[in-house]
Amino acid sequence: MTHWKRLLVLGLLVPSIAAAQEPTTPAPTASLQPAPTAGLSLADAFSTALAKNPDYQQWLNNESPASLAVKSSYWTLLPSASVSGGFNYTGSGSSNFGGTNVVKTSASVGSSYSIDLGWTLDGRVLNAPGQSKANLRATQEQIAAARVSLRAAVQTQYLTVLQTNARINVIVQQVGRNKVFLDLAKARYQVGQATMLDVRQAEVTLGQSEVDLLVAHQQNADARLELFRLMGVSAPEGFEQVTLTDSFPVVEPAYSLDDLLATAAQVNPNLLAAEASSEATKYNLSAVKSEYFPTLRAGATWAGYTQEYTDENSLLDQAYGSASATAANCSFQNDVIRGLTYGPGGIPGYPNGGIIPDCNVYSGLNPSGTALNPVVSQQIIDANNVFPWNFTTQPFQVFAGLSLPIFNGLQRETRVSEAKARRDDATEQARAQALAVRTQVTSRYLAIDATYKAIAVAEANRIAAADQLRLAQDRYRLGQGTALELSDSEGAVQRAEGTYVDAVYAYHKAVAALEEAVGQPLRQS
Repeated sequence: MTHWKRLLVLGLLVPSIAAAQEPTTPAPTASLQPAPTAGLSLADAFSTALAKNPDYQQWLNNESPASLAVKSSYWTLLPSASVSGGFNYTGSGSSNFGGTNVVKTSASVGSSYSIDLGWTLDGRVLNAPGQSKANLRATQEQIAAARVSLRAAVQTQYLTVLQTNARINVIVQQVGRNKVFLDLAKARYQVGQATMLDVRQAEVTLGQSEVDLLVAHQQNADARLELFRLMGVSAPEGFEQVTLTDSFPVVEPAYSLDDLLATAAQVNPNLLAAEASSEATKYNLSAVKSEYFPTLRAGATWAGYTQEYTDENSLLDQAYGSASATAANCSFQNDVIRGLTYGPGGIPGYPNGGIIPDCNVYSGLNPSGTALNPVVSQQIIDANNVFPWNFTTQPFQVFAGLSLPIFNGLQRETRVSEAKARRDDATEQARAQALAVRTQVTSRYLAIDATYKAIAVAEANRIAAADQLRLAQDRYRLGQGTALELSDSEGAVQRAEGTYVDAVYAYHKAVAALEEAVGQPLRQS
């Protein structure tokens, strides 16, 4: 091929190749993924995380017990009440009570109940409402802190997904430039203007950029998976195609450090939680000190019981034996009275002379004395038929008194000392938290300024790298530059574009970190 024909071929190839190699500015929030069927906004991601994130749900679970503790602290000012009851069975046999054998000829069943009222009033009871309310405030502020941290984590991860999207854009553009570079190297080699070394250099450069693209896609997938994990849900099928719909424009920061510090001192939930915990330890110290004062206790008890023998015949036999003995004694006394000197009429002035006309009837037997009177038998059966609800009420009991410990081996003093230490520790922890909040706010405020300035530097470097690439392309087209020089320029463009993307998202993440340190959002996302 003649020299002028080679120049003609290069003249036709180079303009289109050079145009394809021109670096373009990547949109930091754009996604190269195909248009998906669903989008995800930051607000939706955060609301889902509030409802589903398991770590945050654990914090929410702490509020109910703390709230009930406040109600319970007030109820302890009122008397406590308890009701108990039960059933029992005792078999027949011999038992020894105090050295005396008691023989039960019949098993028995029984039931009992007891109603008890108790009331205790001391320093702990009086301090419990204040302490429990302080604990509730601390719990609520801890939940608020978890909410702020969760919002910052979700927002940061949302930005990470956008950042990896933008990095894919940068690498895709680099792959396109490297393909054009390879085509150009092959064309120049065919017309004798380059060597096979140029072609191999272009192939290596293209291969490296394609590997970088695979890594970028993996990083993007990992970032998306982590976002769904923070949301507390499993990643849906085709999660790689979910578009993140929010954008984050770069706006020059106009925050005032003094205003940020003042706001953080008022709303930072971690600081408020530490202060509430410190307040709770003060109530605890007062409660422990109250052990030096009397404790008032009062109580009342209502109780009853039943006992029913299971063998009614045994009861009737015992009653018959007792009645027979009574009837025999009655007859004996009648005989004695008749034998006295008063005469057959008995003792003067007594009805019937003191003589009982019918000892069997008197003793509860039938007239013949062979069995119990049916009426008496029925009375015995009715009196035994009490289980389980026909209670015999026991005497009502009431108690009231004061107690004052005099000496308990310095245990009170030890508890007071421990409570003072906990109070002092909590006070120092609240002060340490205040210092930590000021330090975090100040540090992240400075980070915003640094990251914002870094964007301008990265933008200038990107422009310079683009100019360097154009110069390298011109030199290579005219045969004055080498393939290595052009490859280095393309790599510099990729690094500059990547640095610009990282700088933009470092700024957005710095704003999110500042919001977390202050304890509330500072801008609309």
